[in-house]
Amino acid sequence: MSELSIFVDESGEWGKLSEYYLITLVFHVQSTPITTHIEKYERHLTDSALPDIPFHAGPLFNGHNDYEDVSFADRKRLFFAFFTLARNLPFRYVTFAHRKSMFDGDRTRFEAQLKRDLADFFLSHLNEFQSYETIKVYYDNGQQIVSNALKASIDYALSKEAVVYRDAQPKDYRLEQAADLMCTIELTALKFDAGEETATDRKMFKDRRDFRKNYLKILRRKQF
Repeated sequence: MSELSIFVDESGEWGKLSEYYLITLVFHVQSTPITTHIEKYERHLTDSALPDIPFHAGPLFNGHNDYEDVSFADRKRLFFAFFTLARNLPFRYVTFAHRKSMFDGDRTRFEAQLKRDLADFFLSHLNEFQSYETIKVYYDNGQQIVSNALKASIDYALSKEAVVYRDAQPKDYRLEQAADLMCTIELTALKFDAGEETATDRKMFKDRRDFRKNYLKILRRKQF
């Protein structure tokens, strides 16, 4: 049975803490194996004496949560190890990004835009998505605005019977962690392009040129 998995992650929130709001969808055809890549990644962590922490870019960059006791040098090694895994994993992705100030604080208008983004994307690739007998959507339901947009757009564009919604905790799925990475890379690209990069961005990636050459260009080959 042909099956497509969609892993979803977001960056930002509907408040004053972030300039941008992004949603990233990572698509994986279940018949395409990923186990070998993941085993190689986990073996590399063991051989390098690095902790196997479920990838989460924000805390990794800033040394928070599970990364609190991990040195910056090791956090950078962890980042590059997961980046290498992601570049080798067989998935495609799409990211929708908006600067929140464009919506003048109108959450309803913003949520409507997210629904349009997603529905237009699914409709523009309708033949491919309808070719799968089952589509499973994995999202941790972290933000209601994302959950609403996902359900409304997928139910509108695709057959409801073909979609299975599942809660996804990032620690349980490497592809959910990959969605976090892709969201972070696309957000970093926006910040570098606007001259809004942070000291942490520069510490991780050096400058816009190095970031685009060594990370963004490589991962964007996976764009849907």
